[in-house]
Amino acid sequence: MAEAGRLLQIAQVLKSNGTEGELVWGFRDFGPEDINPEEPVFIEFDGLPVPFFISDIKPRGTSKALVRLEDVDSFASAEELVGKAVLAEADSLEDYEEEEDLTGWTLLHADGRKAGTVTDYEDIPGNPCIYVDTKNGQEVLVPLHEDLILSVDPERRELTMDLPDGLIP
Repeated sequence: MAEAGRLLQIAQVLKSNGTEGELVWGFRDFGPEDINPEEPVFIEFDGLPVPFFISDIKPRGTSKALVRLEDVDSFASAEELVGKAVLAEADSLEDYEEEEDLTGWTLLHADGRKAGTVTDYEDIPGNPCIYVDTKNGQEVLVPLHEDLILSVDPERRELTMDLPDGLIP
């Protein structure tokens, strides 16, 4: 994932689609659901980020989307964007969190007992997970699903989750 100041690469323009400027974007670390449609995305021209607003986005599978940008309304203008990186400000991404921020955090059970320490993050498409070193020294992969997260305390660096029975030995 490329980072240029506060801009993060969220996608790549894979190809144009049709004759009216529609584009196919490929996603890796982010998905169409992470984009705030009220905020611009950026595409670099001559090393400078140029803002574009999304007028329509339709997910296609888990890692692609058909995208229509304002002011890109022809095959020729779409073709100029093919192969370019699509960037967005980190603050404008819906669910963006620095994965590294959780490393070293304490993972707690719903009842407050320590489950272990977060050692790494694994971005499995559609199922982000954290690696946790448990009290007995085992490493366990824990799904980082919003339904399981009860609270996040950045000051204390604690993540409290409703962990399924048997997940943490």
